[in-house]
Amino acid sequence: MKDFLKYTLATIVGIVIINIIGFFIFFIVIGAIVSTTEKQVTVPNNSLLVINLERQVVDRAPVDPFEDLNLPAFSQGQKIGLDQILESIEKAKYDNRIKGIYLNSTAINAGMATVEEIRNALLKFKEECDKPIYAYADLMGQKAYYLATVADTISINPEGAVDFRGLGAERMFYKNALEKLGIEMQIVRHGEYKSAVEPFILEKMSPESKEQSLTYLNSLWMHMLKGISKERGIIVEKLNEFADQVQSLEKGEKAVKKGLVDFAKYKDEVLDDLRGITGTKAKKGIPVIGASDYADVYVANPNKKKKGLSKNKIAVIYASGDIGLSMGGEVINADVISREIRKVRQDTNYKAIILRIDSPGGSAFHSDVIWREVYLAAKEKLVIASMGDLAASGGYYIACAADKIVASPNTITGSIGIFGVIPNVGELLNEKLGITTDVVKTNDHSDLITITRGMSAFEKDLMQENIEEGYQTFIKKVAEGRDLELSVFDQIGEGRVWSGENAKEIGLVDEFGGITEAIDLAVEITGVEDYRVVKLPRLPDPFEELFKTGPDKIRTWVLEKELGETAKYYRFLKNASTLNGVYVRMPYDIEIQ
Repeated sequence: MKDFLKYTLATIVGIVIINIIGFFIFFIVIGAIVSTTEKQVTVPNNSLLVINLERQVVDRAPVDPFEDLNLPAFSQGQKIGLDQILESIEKAKYDNRIKGIYLNSTAINAGMATVEEIRNALLKFKEECDKPIYAYADLMGQKAYYLATVADTISINPEGAVDFRGLGAERMFYKNALEKLGIEMQIVRHGEYKSAVEPFILEKMSPESKEQSLTYLNSLWMHMLKGISKERGIIVEKLNEFADQVQSLEKGEKAVKKGLVDFAKYKDEVLDDLRGITGTKAKKGIPVIGASDYADVYVANPNKKKKGLSKNKIAVIYASGDIGLSMGGEVINADVISREIRKVRQDTNYKAIILRIDSPGGSAFHSDVIWREVYLAAKEKLVIASMGDLAASGGYYIACAADKIVASPNTITGSIGIFGVIPNVGELLNEKLGITTDVVKTNDHSDLITITRGMSAFEKDLMQENIEEGYQTFIKKVAEGRDLELSVFDQIGEGRVWSGENAKEIGLVDEFGGITEAIDLAVEITGVEDYRVVKLPRLPDPFEELFKTGPDKIRTWVLEKELGETAKYYRFLKNASTLNGVYVRMPYDIEIQ
C-alpha cells in the first residue's frame, strides 16, 4: 500500500510539473509571437543581403507561430517563402543601403525549379545593378553549386569539396514488407508509365519507369551543365568529364584548379572579403539582413511611377501540396482553391489569375473540382498556370484549362495517367492478428469495396472500367485545353513524367519561366499598366494558427526532429494505409541533392 501511494504521488507530481512547464512554454510562445509581430526591421547602411537556403523553401511564406522560435524542439522544418527571396533580391537592386548579396551555399533545401527561379532572379540582379554576389560553402552540393555559379566570386573551404557527379534516381519498394505484414495492395491503373503503384507491387523499377526517369534526369542534368558552362566558361564536355571522375571527395584547391570555384578560403578569410565589399573595418561585425526580414521592409521602387493602391489587381492563387489527400506534407483543399478562383472570376477588378501550382497530384475527384473553376475562369479572364517544382498528374490536370502554362525547364510535370489502390488487409487481420470478419448484405455487391478481403473478378472489372473512364476524361480535358489530338496521348500520356523542357517540346507547356515571368506575361497580354498583385488564399492570423495547433502538429515536429530526412519514408508508409479510391498522382517524390 505504501509503494502504491508513493508511485501515485510521484505520478501526480510529474503531471503537475509537465503542466507547469507546458504553461510557461505556452506564454513564451505567445511572447515571442507578440515581439515578432511588433518588431521593426531596420536595414543597416552598407549591409549585405544574406540568402541562406538551409530552411525549406516553399512557394509562399508561411504563417506559423513557431517558425522563428529558437527552441530546440521546434528547429526542424522551418520554412522560408520563395516570394520572400524574390522580393528581397528585387528590392536589393535599388536599395542604396545594400552593397551586395552573400549566398550561403552550404545546403539548399529547395526543389530544382525553385532553385532555377532564384538563380534567374540573381542573374537579373547582376544585369541591372553593379552590386556583387559572393557565394561561400564548406561543402557544396550539386544543386547548391548550380545556384552558386551565378556569383561573381565563389569560395569554398580548403578542406571542403564541390559535390559533382551527375544525377541519379533511387526508389524504395515496399512489396516484401507488405507481404510480411499480410497486406495486399490491389492495383488498377491506366498507363504503362504510371509507376506510382510500383513500390507496392514490385521489387525494382519497371523498364518503363527506368526509361522515363532517365529521360527527365538527362534533361535536368544537361540544363544544369549548360547554365554552369555559361557562367564558369567550362565546356559541357569537360564538365561531364569532371562528373565522371567524381569531384565529391576532392579538396577545395583542386576545385580551384579545375575552374569550378574561384578561391579556397577559410571562413575568416571570407569575412575579410565581405568587409571589403561593405567597407567594414577589420575585426568589426559585418552589417547583414536576411531575406525573410528584408522582404517585410518597404523600399521605394524608382521604376514605379504611381503611388498608392491600384484598383486593377492580378491574383496569384497558390495551390501547393497533395490534392485532397496528404502523403505527409501540405494539402490542397479543393473547396478553398475553387472558392478563391470563383471569387476572383466574379470580381471585375481582377484582370488576370496566376494559378501557382506545386503539386504531385492526388485525388482525381478533387482535381476535377479545381479544373472546373479554372475552366470557367478562363472563359471570362486571362488565366495563366505557373508551375513550380512539381505540377504533375493532378497538378497538370488543374493547369490544363489555363490560357497559358509557364514552367521552368527543370519543373517536373506530365504524368497524365490515373490509378486506384484498394488495400486488402485480410491476411493481416485473420492469420497474424486472429481477427475475423463477417458480413450480411441485401444485394450481391453491397459490401463493395472492402479492405478485409480481396476484390472479386466483378469488382476488379468495375474498378478497371472506372479507371479507363477517368483516364479518357483526363486526356480529353488536356486535349481540349492544349489543342491537341487525342491520338498524341499514346506517346505523351500513359502516365509518363516529363521535365519542363521535354514538356515544352511536346506541347504541354507554352513558355519557360517562374512566377515573375508569369506575372509579366499576364501584364503583357492584358495590357494593364497600373496594377497590384494579390496573393490568395489569404493567410490566417498567427494567433489563429497557434490555437489551431494540436497533437498532430506536435507529433510532426517530434517526427522531423528524431528522424530528419528519413521521416518522409515513415509518412509514406503510414499514409499508404489510407489510400482508397482513384488518384492522379506523381509516381514518386523527386529530390535532387
